Amino acid sequence: MSNPTAVSPTGSDRPVNPFLHALPKAELHVHLLGAASPETVLGLARRHPQVGVPVEIEALREFYRFRDFAHFIEVYVQTNQLVTTPEDVEDLVAGVGADMAAQNIRYAELTITPDSQLLMGIEPDALAQALVGGRERARESGVELAWIFDIPGELGVVSGERTIDWVEKYAPSGTVGFGLGGPEIGVARPQFAEVFARARAIGLGSVPHAGETTGAETVRDALDALGAVRIGHGIRAVDDPALVAELADRRIPLEVAPTSNLRTGAVARMQEHPFVALREAGVVVTLNSDDPGMFDTTLEHEYQLAHDVFGLSLADLADVARTAVDVSFAPDALKLALRDEIDAVVAEAMLES
Repeated sequence: MSNPTAVSPTGSDRPVNPFLHALPKAELHVHLLGAASPETVLGLARRHPQVGVPVEIEALREFYRFRDFAHFIEVYVQTNQLVTTPEDVEDLVAGVGADMAAQNIRYAELTITPDSQLLMGIEPDALAQALVGGRERARESGVELAWIFDIPGELGVVSGERTIDWVEKYAPSGTVGFGLGGPEIGVARPQFAEVFARARAIGLGSVPHAGETTGAETVRDALDALGAVRIGHGIRAVDDPALVAELADRRIPLEVAPTSNLRTGAVARMQEHPFVALREAGVVVTLNSDDPGMFDTTLEHEYQLAHDVFGLSLADLADVARTAVDVSFAPDALKLALRDEIDAVVAEAMLES
């Protein structure tokens, strides 16, 4: 495997086309902990120094250089140990909301792993209230947040059961989806079928990770066993033409996060990423940042990367932004408002050109 930390065509310090910055955006695949800026994580690391996460910025950036996907999970788990109080959770959500507002992200479905925080000792009702408080603070920044609650797959079915138990009893307003994260290798999707059935029964969309570091068969399992209506990553579906055709025919969206795939070694070179092949085959694709604080990216830089490396025009990227809105779980009124805002930015850009 080539070095997954090699410099990519994107990065938080690279300029972004003014149109892409101004474009109102929705993000569908972004994790609370991984979205936290290095500065936010430093604050938590200094609040909880016993965890051993670096407390200086350069050391933290080195800490976030991942050898492979397994190393990423190891770092993620250690960093999660910084989140031990409701105040930590609320501050994380509010900080992520402020960072999103700076990119003109107007709506985001933020993935939360409640079992991780419950295992750190946060009380179930206090966790829910912290999310409510963080959501209100994010709204003050101009970002509407919704929640996707996911299972840390490495902890198995018992974690899935704890997660859905919490969701059924405590899930706050804005809860829209149920997911499955963590490592794919050795974590069979069908074992979580009953848990996902419970989530679907209370009206949540099934949005598991699949086909990132494993093959197309994991995507197939997510569809058949978990009733997935969107797939987190899903890029290895490209290896199965029949599956690609089915995804296109059924309009099952993929939540694609190119820099994430590079940083974790899911792809060796950005030029080899299957985003374009999937899109040209008619698969619905969206752009996402996944864990931007850990991967030194932002959503607007993912759009810039798609322009610079994948060759998408600015008009194409406006269509990608519309697609993200359309396949989100946002209320219809908000979808309509966001589409109108996107169209207004496009129209203004055409007048200026």
